[in-house]
This record gives sequence, structure tokens and C-alpha cells, in this order.
Amino acid sequence: MPLDEYSFKHKLYVIIFRTDTPLGRGFDIGLILSILGSLLVLILGSVESVNDKHAYVLHVLEILFTVLFTIEYLLRLYCSPKPWAYAKSFYGVVDLIAILPFYIALFVTNAHFLGVVRLLRIMRIFRILKLVQYIQDSNIIMRSLWNSRRKIFVFFSMVAILVTIFGALLYVIEGPDNGFTSIPTSIYWAIVTITTVGYGDISPVTTLGRAIASLTMLLGYSILAVPTGIITAELSQEVKQQKKTYQSHRLLVMCPNCMKNDHEPDAFHCKHCGSELPSHEERVVKVTGASSDYD
Repeated sequence: MPLDEYSFKHKLYVIIFRTDTPLGRGFDIGLILSILGSLLVLILGSVESVNDKHAYVLHVLEILFTVLFTIEYLLRLYCSPKPWAYAKSFYGVVDLIAILPFYIALFVTNAHFLGVVRLLRIMRIFRILKLVQYIQDSNIIMRSLWNSRRKIFVFFSMVAILVTIFGALLYVIEGPDNGFTSIPTSIYWAIVTITTVGYGDISPVTTLGRAIASLTMLLGYSILAVPTGIITAELSQEVKQQKKTYQSHRLLVMCPNCMKNDHEPDAFHCKHCGSELPSHEERVVKVTGASSDYD
């Protein structure tokens, strides 16, 4: 349900969810600084010497940051036109994860749950995911990865087949006496070798085993560039499409008052006369000739 343009909820929505106003930009900048500050507190708390001296200060800061993020999450639910849709969205889940571990840890007090508490505290590192929504070009990268998913899946499937074959061969050739105690262990060796990591905890001794290992190393160098090429090609295509759409929108977003059409795709008011520009739905109708389902 659309919000009343003059209501407090709508004004709050503009500040929290949009960045085209001074208050909206200030809110986002403040939130980014808060996220970075909370991560700094978490990192410093893991340093024993710092934690011993400033444990109380770090704990107070963590409480303040948690309260701040809790208020932010509740305000987003309050002013969102579709609160449940926001709560189920990627960023809604991330916002919840950012605060939930702190409150769970308050109730997990039994000694045998201490390990779980530590894990929940470390989960606060997921707050850094909140930064993704403030990186303008992150959507391009995410769309490129999504469009490449099938090619990447096929590539990793082929790599999985190769490491299984090479691992099985080394298990047969080298055997337990040379450290290849099982096929899973041998597959681990193949993965380490084909990715050129080379821990050296397991290595072939026989001549045939070394020959296969050499082939595996060369193969690793040749296939490491494949996923990079796939993603780069999709990224280039996505950038071209965005530029095309951008130029198209610049021509189509025309001011109804002064008839100037050189506006940014996300502009709400004319930069020449200040009049309100057509809504996004009206622009979509103009481009496609169909109605839009955007909220």
C-alpha cells in the first residue's frame, strides 16, 4: 500500500530507504560509519591484550551499536510499505543477523554453550554485508555472477571430476605407504595441487606419481583463468547493457514543464526548472508500452 506523501512514515521512508536527499545521504553515511565502528570493536575484542585492558569499554560500545542497529531495523519495518517483504529480502535478513546473535548470547549462559556464544559473537562480522547495499556497482557484479552461474557450475563440475580421477590414480600408484591413505585424502592432494596452493603435507614419491603430479600442476595453471574469463565476459556485457539503458533513460526522462530530457535515470525533479519528473512507473510504460509492477 503506497504511503501518504505528507505522513511521518513516508518522510521516514525517504530518509532511510532513499539517498536522493541530504538527510537520506547523511543517514547512510552515519550507518556506514556505525557498521565499520562495530566491526572495529569486534576485531579489537579478539586481541587479548586490548580486550584485557578495555573489555568494559568494548562491551559498552557493542551494546550501543546493537541498540542502534536494532532501532534501525525496527524503523525499516515500521516505514516500509511492505514490512514482511523487507523482512524476507536479502538485506532484511542481513539486518536481522546483524543484531540477533547479541540477544541470543544473553540467554545462552550454560557453561557447555560457551563455544556457541563465541560463534554467535563472531557472527556479528556479517554486519559487513550491510555495506553491500551502499555500493552502487555491487548490483552489476551480482547480476554478472548470477548470469554466469550455469557456466561456473559446469566448470566446477569438470574440476571435481578431474580431481577425483587424479586423486584415485595417485591412491593406486602411491598407496598408504607414501601418505595417500585413502581416496578422499588423495582427492585433497589433487585439489591442493590443481589450485597451485601446494601445502606439501602429501607428495608423490614414485616416478609415475610425480609425472601425474606435474600434469596436474600444468592443468591447474591452464584452468584457473577459466572462471575469471567467464565472469569478466558477463561483467562486460552487463556494463554495456547498463550504459545502453542509461543513455535510453536520459533521452526518455523528459520534464513535462520545460520539455528538457537530459536527466539522470534516478532523478525525481528537473534540474532545469525544478518540476517533478514522471514516476518510474510512467517511464516504464513509456518505454515498454505496458504497465509496471514496481512498488
